[in-house]
Amino acid sequence: QVQLVESGGGLVQAGGSLRLSCAASGRPFYSYAVGWFRQPPGKEREFVAAIGWNGARRDVADSVTGRFTISRDNAKNTVYLQMNRLKPDETAVYYCAADPLFGVIASSYDYWGQGTQVTVDS
Repeated sequence: QVQLVESGGGLVQAGGSLRLSCAASGRPFYSYAVGWFRQPPGKEREFVAAIGWNGARRDVADSVTGRFTISRDNAKNTVYLQMNRLKPDETAVYYCAADPLFGVIASSYDYWGQGTQVTVDS
């Protein structure tokens, strides 16, 4: 079992930045890939970014390329999502998820956090 807790969400003005954190406990975190997903109000959950167990493999959604960066610190059992130049339509609950296998599909991840709300005010 891996337990995940997201933090760092909040209210930000359009064009602003936030850094989300995903802190893990339980099984050795370094063996898991981690993905960030978001779910806007009334919409489906969508992929944002993912990172492999050692950080060598990364992927980000086209919609956030050049603005969002995913990284991890295995010594701290934490994965980060740096979000810059945020847009109002990126208001959503942001979730982190972990799985032994790297993926960009939400259903492929076994472990999920409770989510953190990000609100981008226009």
